[in-house]
Amino acid sequence: MKVGFIGLGAMGAPMARHLHARSHLTAVGNRTQAKADALAAELGVRAARSADNFADCDAVVLCVPLDADVLENVSALAKVLKRGALVIDHSTVAVETAQRAAAMLAAHDIGFIDAPVSGGVEGARNGKLSVMAGGSEAVIDAVRPVLDSYAARISHMGDTGAGQATKAVNQVLVAGINEAVCEGLALGEKLGLDPGRLLPTLMAGAAGNWFLEKRGATLMRNEFAPGFKCAHMLKDLRIVQQIAQGAGLRLSTVEQALADYMELVERGAGESDTSALVTLKRGA
Repeated sequence: MKVGFIGLGAMGAPMARHLHARSHLTAVGNRTQAKADALAAELGVRAARSADNFADCDAVVLCVPLDADVLENVSALAKVLKRGALVIDHSTVAVETAQRAAAMLAAHDIGFIDAPVSGGVEGARNGKLSVMAGGSEAVIDAVRPVLDSYAARISHMGDTGAGQATKAVNQVLVAGINEAVCEGLALGEKLGLDPGRLLPTLMAGAAGNWFLEKRGATLMRNEFAPGFKCAHMLKDLRIVQQIAQGAGLRLSTVEQALADYMELVERGAGESDTSALVTLKRGA
């Protein structure tokens, strides 16, 4: 398949490289043109300057930050992609945004799946992401060669929007685990426990989890290079809050995490990894 990729951030760029390694990548685009130009030159593909540069693609992948970015790109692509082309959206957005995007493309006989991912920057770099897909099973099957380039698991969750609904559930768990790990490790520090002994001990038992394994040692060293930014977590949790309210639920874990990440962003830590949450738990 000839595939275009829009959104070359910390997740998107390595995903695009995996597509190139499978000989799928044709064109790359990014809001900051210099980033697209640099990756295109590195990989020997086309640097897109407008939606027109994706017109010959069989599929276009989106990995952009905001709902407005998804709708802006979908609107432009709907005007230039050929009938039967497909759009894969790996962004994390509202269920309604996914449904609106699908309807915009369907009017031009273009397929769409909402396919948010989990696994962090490490998963993107290693090609081991978990993809939660909503939409037609036929469309998902058609784009499996694309998704297989960077996914360890591809799950068809239901109709359009089901991928985003699944990501909302994922983010509730992620936020709660982050809260617990940061509180626990802040307590361990206050009690004078040796991180070199504490972390492997916790990982060997029921407390073991991805966040503790990937971020425990770095957060205790005050290293917060972003794998997943606080600002992005705050955006995702606002989406989760809206979904929960629509379902008639008040999720206390989400409310606490929202308050914490809002405070971190206000403190200027929006670009730091979510493990910077430990700074609040220390009372710093």
